[in-house]
Amino acid sequence: MDFVKKHIVKPGESVNLKSVRTEPDGPFEGKEEAREYVEETIQKLRALQYRLYVEGKQSLLIVLQAPDAAGKDGLIRKTLGRMNPQGVRSYPFKVPTPIEQAHDFLWRVHQCTPAAGQISIFNRSHYEDVLVVRVEDLVPKRVWSKRYEIINQFESLLAERGTRILKFYLHISPKEQLERFKERLDYPEKHWKLNVGDYEARDRWPKYLEAYEDVFKKCSTKDAPWFIIPADKKWYRDAAVASIVHETLQEMDPQLPTVQVDLDEIRRLYERELAEMDND
Repeated sequence: MDFVKKHIVKPGESVNLKSVRTEPDGPFEGKEEAREYVEETIQKLRALQYRLYVEGKQSLLIVLQAPDAAGKDGLIRKTLGRMNPQGVRSYPFKVPTPIEQAHDFLWRVHQCTPAAGQISIFNRSHYEDVLVVRVEDLVPKRVWSKRYEIINQFESLLAERGTRILKFYLHISPKEQLERFKERLDYPEKHWKLNVGDYEARDRWPKYLEAYEDVFKKCSTKDAPWFIIPADKKWYRDAAVASIVHETLQEMDPQLPTVQVDLDEIRRLYERELAEMDND
């Protein structure tokens, strides 16, 4: 399956999330096959990420957005976070601090974008400033409505600098979300995730869908496309995102630097020192 073609939102495309599946429709026969695919893909990701890190010219930004319990943390832990941590950083964007609120809404985000050779993963992102603030009525419409174009300009700036941008929306159903909330209740090690506000936000589910639909239409661009990933099945979510990231790194085609040393001379020195050690 071409996961890119299947899940990408084309620039300017209108999306009705209610009509988009949250369950996969292939290509795997089940979770075991999908998990094998993920393991194989992770090995390929590691090799490409190593080349990206050593090349030191390009970078990759991965943005994750989703309703609560859709699996952003799990996706990072099981898949994206298994690349070499020397070249990958994950940033969870929570409620802005007083210092962050004293700056423009992109201030805290810009300093977390990836340097050349690096990959940054945003667990939530600058899109909270056209989603949460809109639905929860935290700022007036005249403020958040201007931010779509500002975000597009910001992402265009990153792309001009050599950063590829992938934005994933993990699409989960209200029923599956409720099941995962129950799981948090059943397992003490997950109690820390419980939040009354998560249940209250379910009452505003239609408003959040509407806000996301505007984000997709206004901010899915050639340089920074959005992908809507069915997320009711965790194994499909992981496989689809891993595949799209892998294909993107392949397109970026990072190259190892040209060798600048005399390899024959290095071998000669190695063999001489090895022979001296043997004689001792």
